[in-house]
Amino acid sequence: MTPIEFDGSPTPSLGVEWEFALTDKGTGDLSNSAADLFALVSEQSPDRRGKVHKELLRNTVEIVTGVCRDTPEAMADLRGTLDSVRDHTEQLGVDLYGAGTHPFAEWSTQLLTEGHRYAELIERTQWWGRQMLIWGVHVHVGISHRDKVLPILDALLNYYPHLLALSASSPMWAGQDTGYASNRAMMFQQLPTAGLPFQFGTWAEFEAFVADQKTTGIIDHINEIRWDIRPSPHLGTIEVRVCDGMTNLTDLAAIVALIHCLVVELDRRLEAGETLPQMAPWLVQENKWRAARYGLDAIVILDADCTERLVTDDLADLLVRLEPIARELNCVTELGRVAHIAEHGTSYQRQREVYRRSRSLREVVASVVAELG
Repeated sequence: MTPIEFDGSPTPSLGVEWEFALTDKGTGDLSNSAADLFALVSEQSPDRRGKVHKELLRNTVEIVTGVCRDTPEAMADLRGTLDSVRDHTEQLGVDLYGAGTHPFAEWSTQLLTEGHRYAELIERTQWWGRQMLIWGVHVHVGISHRDKVLPILDALLNYYPHLLALSASSPMWAGQDTGYASNRAMMFQQLPTAGLPFQFGTWAEFEAFVADQKTTGIIDHINEIRWDIRPSPHLGTIEVRVCDGMTNLTDLAAIVALIHCLVVELDRRLEAGETLPQMAPWLVQENKWRAARYGLDAIVILDADCTERLVTDDLADLLVRLEPIARELNCVTELGRVAHIAEHGTSYQRQREVYRRSRSLREVVASVVAELG
């Protein structure tokens, strides 16, 4: 069994990956124009080239930060790249669309990005792989030592429903309201290495799991483990991949600040000798489903004793608890925005309201595009 080295981060650094769909300005449908966009970025904005990434499908672009100290720095980094990319999307006649799913696009018209890795994924996963018209946000937080990673990861699962409910932006699929706040969460877990992470007691158990995955041909590289929360050993981070695509920078900043504060708080509690709380996998699984189904109206399970509470009520207490950490991490304003989302709603609710008023899925797309500002 080959050891998995964890390149620990000396500080709780921050990195953000923000996925967008490309939509046609005229029709609102998905546009397979990512290759043209990448060419324009390379030619006209070479300083941003390393911060604009390709994904599985040619309708998708991912904007990423460098290694940042805090949420304001990460948002400034994203804003700079975003402004540059949007100059080029204007030339192509497309918009950036930041929700978790598209309300009416058909998978059969989408083109695969060139590359052996992508072709192999579709060959293996077939219908489910071709259905993956989904977009999300990934947040990396630096961890100093590998022995902290798994306890923090397991404890973070207790806050899975909070993060999903706040970010849920994928209620519609193939022309229908699914009844879910986050259909993306339900779709993505159909891939064979995606979904909730397994819970391991030691790093050696995680290494044994990865070895089994490679021996049996399930993965060739550790990055092909697509869990909702996963270790990223080569970056020295925990990567939180729970969230749906975000429609605007302000709400994104709130989610990033919440994740940053949660990880740092759990890290410090672990350093102080506390055994971090965790729940049984079946409770974690139920919480994921409740948040995906009901969003901000979800009644979530809080602990191993099966205490239940409305997710927004629990968020209110959580924000008070995290405020001292937020002051240290320079994100008090951003963390405070979480309360605004909880009170005034998030994207899945706004999309439904637009459709209720207009009865037009194109108007839903236009409303999401407009939120980016």
